[in-house]
Amino acid sequence: MDLENPFWSSWAENLHRWGIKDWVATLLEAAGPLGLLGAQAIYLSQPLLGTLIPGNQLSALATMLEEPSRVKSFATYLREGTSRETA
Repeated sequence: MDLENPFWSSWAENLHRWGIKDWVATLLEAAGPLGLLGAQAIYLSQPLLGTLIPGNQLSALATMLEEPSRVKSFATYLREGTSRETA
């Protein structure tokens, strides 16, 4: 599944390091159509966020949030990674 987006593994690693991987997966699953609003917020704040986060990662995140099937796939990717780590 990480072939869908080359940043997924690094995002998952960072979320795991920060201890919020499961929380983010739950939020993504529950957000539903709010993901589109999140994508628009990222596009609008890209000039400011671009100083902290590489622009290609911001674009990838916004693109993922625009597509509910990708959001679901990433949430599944996060959950599967968590279950593999605890097994």
